[in-house]
Amino acid sequence: MNEKLCDIDYYLVTDSRLSRRGTLGDVREALRAGCRIVQYREKDSDTKTVVEEAAAIGELCRGRAVFIVNDRIDVALAVGADGVHIGQEDMPFGIARRLLGPDRIIGLTVHDVAESMEAERLGADYVGLSPIFETGTKKDAGKACGVAMIRAVKERVAIPVVAIGGINKANIAGVIGAGADAACAISAVLCADDVFAETAAFREIIRNNRP
Repeated sequence: MNEKLCDIDYYLVTDSRLSRRGTLGDVREALRAGCRIVQYREKDSDTKTVVEEAAAIGELCRGRAVFIVNDRIDVALAVGADGVHIGQEDMPFGIARRLLGPDRIIGLTVHDVAESMEAERLGADYVGLSPIFETGTKKDAGKACGVAMIRAVKERVAIPVVAIGGINKANIAGVIGAGADAACAISAVLCADDVFAETAAFREIIRNNRP
């Protein structure tokens, strides 16, 4: 396992469409609450803006958290991010690894056991299992796979499993109890009045419910 992923719990994914105080403000508050992994996901801005914002987030994360860029390998390379997160329909994994080199982290979205095993075989550093529950945050997320899928995936792969999709305070204990190493709760945190408090609360629930 990549040593940078050994101590992750709450996984922050930014989303400017949901943010109430701006992406940089969300990242600052999540880091202040102890968040150890941040994924920058920005779908609506031009490349110049994305690079500038990614560089700023990278500075905030330096020495405090793993910094991952969603989809944009060019942006990750431009700002020296720790890695990228890609989906099944994004750049083929082998090309991504060749561009990023052996040391940067690559996370891959998966939906079932077969995709998880293939991700591990390809050399992914972690999988983002999605969606666990129905979610409106990502319109193309697909059908919910359920908590039982977390157990099934954990039985077959050794790399970290990050649970994503429809996760909130009411259901995250079961997600972690099923074996997820980390979890995202995007709208539950970004739409909250206090990102610091929500991040801290999710981290505490995760750490208290690990098997």
